[in-house]
Amino acid sequence: MNLNLEIDNRTLHLVGGVMGLLVLASAIGFGLSRTVKAEKARATVANMNARIRAWWVMVFIFVVAILSGRLVTVILFGFTSFMALREFITLTPTRPGDHRTLFWAFFLVTPLQYYLVAIEWYGLFSILIPVYAFLLLPVRSAAAGDCTNFLARTSEIQWGLMICVYCVSHAPALLILEIEGYENAGPLLLFFLVLVVQLSDVLQYVFGKLLGRRPVAPTVSPNKTVEGFLGGVLTASLIGGCLAWATPFNFWQACAMSLLITMAGFFGGLVMSAIKRDRGVKDYGQMIEGHGGVLDRIDSICFAAPFFFHVTRYFFA
Repeated sequence: MNLNLEIDNRTLHLVGGVMGLLVLASAIGFGLSRTVKAEKARATVANMNARIRAWWVMVFIFVVAILSGRLVTVILFGFTSFMALREFITLTPTRPGDHRTLFWAFFLVTPLQYYLVAIEWYGLFSILIPVYAFLLLPVRSAAAGDCTNFLARTSEIQWGLMICVYCVSHAPALLILEIEGYENAGPLLLFFLVLVVQLSDVLQYVFGKLLGRRPVAPTVSPNKTVEGFLGGVLTASLIGGCLAWATPFNFWQACAMSLLITMAGFFGGLVMSAIKRDRGVKDYGQMIEGHGGVLDRIDSICFAAPFFFHVTRYFFA
């Protein structure tokens, strides 16, 4: 009972810290909106304030889900995967022969993946999409008899499922991990993952704006710089180490885990940016003010969540 209370207090401390950061960001944004005069600078501040308003909404929804328990959290991430997959498929050319395959992907595979997380069936959860969906969805497409660009169309659907559903589902799957001496660790691990990865994204943006000179991949994402990458990843990793008190990790383990997921998140964002450039779009959607689509906001989580889940499960659970 005392351990549960301690974990609840840790969660509340994390929530309080995030709310404090948002209050500070909102105050800075308000102050800048009143003092900045140059037109270009005002546009930058307006975009920043739009992002902050969106962060308030996203943090509120995430915190309510975490505090409401595993089922609500799994449902939230399931809905997030559904919307991300929808954005991804919207950018890929489909044909009538894909319609039933897509129906399976959206309304059979995606809910089943999250149902397996909810009932803690790790064995099937870990192979449903990379094995069974990988083999069965092309069969459904082939049965439709449409062979035009069959390989490309099938690969795009499979890639969308892997990124938007399979990878993202590893985030709520943290709730099912059992770590000896650290019962009910799942919510804190999930909070740690999301907080560190998203902080890294924000800090990379800030360091890039302040110090960025050398683009990492100018044809893929010209705004991602070496200085932004190093500043954001290293600072977020240090912050993650300081959050070791809320995890089963010691300081150095928390730093190492943070470095792992921030680097994975960075490269995830790079890959997802390459897909957008290939499709000739700036964002995956317009659902989130100042951020673009759902997939624009969770691209780093897509890559970081599987790494964090399996490393934690292998070494700690």
